[in-house]
Amino acid sequence: MSTRAYRHTAVVGLAVVALATAGCGQGTNLDESALPQVALIATSEAPAPPTQVTLVGERDVEVTLTGPIAAKYASATEYQRQALGKPLTGDRNAGTRESGLVFQQFQGGVITARNDSAGTPGYITWGKIRQAWNVPRDPQGAPSVTGENGSVGPLGAPTSDEEPVGDLLVTTFEHGKVEYDPKTDQVEVTVDGKVVPSGL
Repeated sequence: MSTRAYRHTAVVGLAVVALATAGCGQGTNLDESALPQVALIATSEAPAPPTQVTLVGERDVEVTLTGPIAAKYASATEYQRQALGKPLTGDRNAGTRESGLVFQQFQGGVITARNDSAGTPGYITWGKIRQAWNVPRDPQGAPSVTGENGSVGPLGAPTSDEEPVGDLLVTTFEHGKVEYDPKTDQVEVTVDGKVVPSGL
């Protein structure tokens, strides 16, 4: 019985569509070329990310963000912007590393992108995860006074924002990850698949 009802509904539906398309014919023949041509056009136009964002930095110095850094800042949530704070100035706080990585330091974090090409994703790194990333480490990831830190260290450049994974907040890097547990305030650093001391 349900199959018969379904078929009846489908036939009635098709008849309605046919009548609407034919202009409710009423016995007159219509030239097919006079029938309206219908086409579905799907467009999805997202606004292009800005190529520049100008902010007021420390000591009221104007700072202009460009490329992927500007795009990331423009797409950041209000919470992320508040946590980042004001941009820092000077060559040590913004620029391009030898690897091509571009960066902008802020009072509370940093935005990085693998390069300055349009469309390159940018990432925000902050808090305890950033602190662990900035610990100087030897090539195996152990904390070392003579080691490298940040993007030139053994973790490499960020490949994600801080993301919730269960009870943890996790940022992935080229060669590992840093996990932060807000409940215990503990950090776990993994380099090339091996857990290493956090150094914090």
